[in-house]
Amino acid sequence: MNLLQTVFVYIAPFVLVITVIVVAHEMGHFLTARAFGVAVDRFSIGFGRPILSWRDRGGVEWRIGWLPLGGYVRFSGDENAASIPVTGDLAALRQGIVEREGAGAERRYILFKPLWQRTLVVLAGPAANFLLAVVLFAVFFGVFGEPQSSTRVDQVIPGSAADAAGLRAGDTLVSLDGRGLRDFQDLQSYVQYRAGVPIRLAFRRGDDLLAATVTPQAISEPSPFGGAQTIGRLGLAASAANTHLRRFGPLEAVVEGVRKTAQVTGTTIFYLGRIVTGQVSAAQLHSAVGIAKLSGAMTSQAVAGAAQTRTSPVFAVASILLQLTALMSVSVGLLNLAPVPTLDGGHLLFYAYEWVARAPPRPSVMAAGYRLGLALLVGLMLFATWNDLQRLRVIHLFGSLFS
Repeated sequence: MNLLQTVFVYIAPFVLVITVIVVAHEMGHFLTARAFGVAVDRFSIGFGRPILSWRDRGGVEWRIGWLPLGGYVRFSGDENAASIPVTGDLAALRQGIVEREGAGAERRYILFKPLWQRTLVVLAGPAANFLLAVVLFAVFFGVFGEPQSSTRVDQVIPGSAADAAGLRAGDTLVSLDGRGLRDFQDLQSYVQYRAGVPIRLAFRRGDDLLAATVTPQAISEPSPFGGAQTIGRLGLAASAANTHLRRFGPLEAVVEGVRKTAQVTGTTIFYLGRIVTGQVSAAQLHSAVGIAKLSGAMTSQAVAGAAQTRTSPVFAVASILLQLTALMSVSVGLLNLAPVPTLDGGHLLFYAYEWVARAPPRPSVMAAGYRLGLALLVGLMLFATWNDLQRLRVIHLFGSLFS
């Protein structure tokens, strides 16, 4: 693969996805802060030295950095681009602002806004990510539709978990753990993250409504992130002849976008819980390297599929990137709600303490918390990057060069 192909297939989709997600997140913070009259120093798309910058009438510096991997909003009073507030003495800080800018100027700083306003400003970032996911899913369903198949079982693989549970060809699946099934895709998306987890399955056989407990088998298959992944499989198959493309009107697409976002959110929380409790290997955590590999693999697949079906490759790539961006936006929204200082959830943790204690934590405690949170995030990023490099056999390649 030459350099131009690499840029088009791997780098460009990855940069586009990350930029859209992070800018939406920061815009949520920015718009909510401005609605409450919070002073903002800068809104940056990308990091590093600016290649383009300007100031609006409100004094906000808008810039585009040379490193296009996200962005940030910097409130007046933040110590850095990570939105870490000044952790010194608030009374002294207030006095300094009044001396420089006049009485009442401190009310423009987020540090001195009411607790409920600060909370909403922080929540607005993750909320923007979930809203972005709803919008992108809605656009996808409205423009491209969704392939749906019957829940009728056409084949039960011998020796599979479904076979052991007594399912037969001709059965019609009704629900999983009490959740209704619309099509076979619902079954697959629910089961693949539950290898080894018993599932209560309801199904119809003729006029009878039956139930069985079935435990998905752990199956290893190639991962779009590179290497292999372990997923759950029941051993059921549906006929392609029963698949049709469902079209959605504007309102239906929005409703479906909300449903899909809620489904992805629930699945992500469930799977992260399994990783935290050790039920699933932490090797399933991915970094920017893995995401770039995934976006490249999906883009390549879309282009190849367009060539086979003689459709527009732009149309096919747009379909893939809409879904990928929506999925990643949910993940970023959830990640930022984690109660880790430097993340939005860490700010909310400190705000919760302030609400209970009627006073913010001591500056030394906050400073130590932010340092610990930053160390945890860096460690997690390094661990996830190591996972991806091993999965892509980069470490093995470098090792072989010196063996």
